[in-house]
Amino acid sequence: MAGYSGTPLYRKLGIKPGHRVALLDAPASFKATLDGLPAEVVIRHGLAADAPTDVIVLFVTERYELQARLDEVRRGMAQDGGFWVAWPKRASKVPTDITDDVVREVALPSGLVDNKVCAIDEIWSGLRLVIRRENRRPAE
Repeated sequence: MAGYSGTPLYRKLGIKPGHRVALLDAPASFKATLDGLPAEVVIRHGLAADAPTDVIVLFVTERYELQARLDEVRRGMAQDGGFWVAWPKRASKVPTDITDDVVREVALPSGLVDNKVCAIDEIWSGLRLVIRRENRRPAE
């Protein structure tokens, strides 16, 4: 399904062929918004213990949820992967204490940096975080 810009959501999220994707606490209807995924994309509803995850999308409505999951997500990320934090837009009227500033305040001290924003759908906004280059482990 294309977003407001006409660009498919999977492309806005940076999902590419062969990627491992984790959807954490996603609304039941969310997977349907990823229509047209590239070949060999593996979607899980949790982090894989056997391999790092290329794209992680965590849905939160409260700051404490982000704080509680951050270390786990950080450990599960591929070194060049993306971690999207999704939270309800103000216009959605869904109760939340999350904003992009709150996401930065919680995540940046852990060695992450934000590099992209996107309107996921009518309800959810997203901020993409990546591991700072100087904090990435060398490729093996």
